[in-house]
Amino acid sequence: IIPSIFAIDDKGNELIGHEAKRQWQLNPRNTVYAAKRLVGRSYSSDVVELMKKTVAYELKPGERNDVLLDIGHKHFRLAEISAKILNKIRVVAQDYLGEKVTRAVVTVPAYFTDRQRQAVKDAGKMIHLEVVRIINEPTAAALAYGIGKNLHETVVIYDLGGGTFDVSIIEIRDRVFEVKATGGDIFLGGLDFDQAMIEFVLRDFADNHGIDLSADPVAMQRIKDLAERVKIDLSSREQAPFSVPFVTMTPQGQPLNIDFNFTRALLEEITGGLIDRTVDILMRVMNDASLDPKKVDELLLVGGQTRMPAVQKRLTEIFGKTPSKGVHPDEAVAIGAALYANSLEDNTNLRLQLLDVIPMAIGLEKAGGSFHTVFPRNAPIPNARAVAATTSYDGQAEVAMRIFQGDNPNVSHNELLGDFLFSGLKPGPAGKARLEITFDVNIEGILTMSARDLETGKQMKTTVRVTQH
Repeated sequence: IIPSIFAIDDKGNELIGHEAKRQWQLNPRNTVYAAKRLVGRSYSSDVVELMKKTVAYELKPGERNDVLLDIGHKHFRLAEISAKILNKIRVVAQDYLGEKVTRAVVTVPAYFTDRQRQAVKDAGKMIHLEVVRIINEPTAAALAYGIGKNLHETVVIYDLGGGTFDVSIIEIRDRVFEVKATGGDIFLGGLDFDQAMIEFVLRDFADNHGIDLSADPVAMQRIKDLAERVKIDLSSREQAPFSVPFVTMTPQGQPLNIDFNFTRALLEEITGGLIDRTVDILMRVMNDASLDPKKVDELLLVGGQTRMPAVQKRLTEIFGKTPSKGVHPDEAVAIGAALYANSLEDNTNLRLQLLDVIPMAIGLEKAGGSFHTVFPRNAPIPNARAVAATTSYDGQAEVAMRIFQGDNPNVSHNELLGDFLFSGLKPGPAGKARLEITFDVNIEGILTMSARDLETGKQMKTTVRVTQH
């Protein structure tokens, strides 16, 4: 398993994966982690504001209001770093297979927006890797579980990984995998459990010594590194030592240490709210699918954070059964992607049908900033819908639309996908022109828009990335 971490060391060398992770605590300023949360985001988004407060590396605005990372005195776009990590994975695969890899199936969190999915495609293009299909991580896990078993089951995939949380309800009918509902939170994962531990340690140290360690990047990275290890230990032990020697000095030059026992009970107390958030999303998705927990045939746990006993206990209480051991939490998604890639080959006997859904509503901005939904969340894909449009003032020669994705009735709280502009209309009185705007979401969840002037027959088609703010 290759960690999605990128760094530049003090000699200017680029490090990826385990190499980058090993030097993380000594070089936090130039080590990029949790980049998945930033992929496809505009610099002005709420997510980027939150990330600026939680990561040691510097985020800057790019020319197109995208995110630039200031690493090792160089500026990198998110797509460049994603491409470098993708290329590292490709090199490992090529070494194992003994042949060149030019095409790939890539998995993403089910809760990725259209822009984020398009950014993954862009990263592939940068390294001449054709991303032939993007599939959602929970769906890939279901493939790993269900292929070849002739199953007819309703399965819940609870995917709590390092950076993100997804839950999907999937009906398996032999080789047909149909997603009934999905949901998630791009800001809920193992990193947030680590952060809860870190904040507890910082508060405890400040209370005992009157010193705030949060401004010391090296101390912070040592604490972060240990928090992850102790959290993992507490999945199999009731307590584990939390010891960071010589973490700082007193004003008089005396060394200070962090040294206490972290108990499983304490971990469960400080992370209980995070588990509650996953359960809230889970129950909303169950409600969207009109599914009683007791009617679920199998519960699959994916992602390393699901090893936490408190997570498993909570889910056992909800579903009345213990989670399945039918998939490996760390490997299921990759195995499912590999199986799906095989099914796309011309010479395969493995034929699969994936029926997925849109994770969040897609629509457009109306007057006053309200959100007009074109596709509700959990609408099946591929899908296409037409919207009628006209001019709103005399002499108008173009129609502009702002396209958003999200579930809030106010567009300001949703993700801006881009602007769609149809020009060349014949000027006339307001309301005279008649346009048909078609929203088309493909099997990967990527939106394309087209428009037709019903009077002249003029047409225009584009993926929604014309103008991004």
